[in-house]
Amino acid sequence: MPSVSDIIRDSIVDFSRLQDWMISAKKNNDEETYQLMYKRYIELKVILTTAGVNLTELDKIKE
Repeated sequence: MPSVSDIIRDSIVDFSRLQDWMISAKKNNDEETYQLMYKRYIELKVILTTAGVNLTELDKIKE
C-alpha cells in the first residue's frame, strides 16, 4: 500500500505533466482535449489542496 507521501508525490508529478499537456493543447487550439484534461486538473487540484500542498508555485494554469 502506498504511503501518503507517495500519493502526494505522484499527484504532484501528474499535476505538473497534465498542465504541460493542457498548455500544449491550448496552444494548438485543441479545446476538446483541453476540456477533457481540465476535469482531471480539477480533481488533482482538490486532492493536493486537501493534502495541504500549496499550489501557488505549482499551478501554471491558474483557472
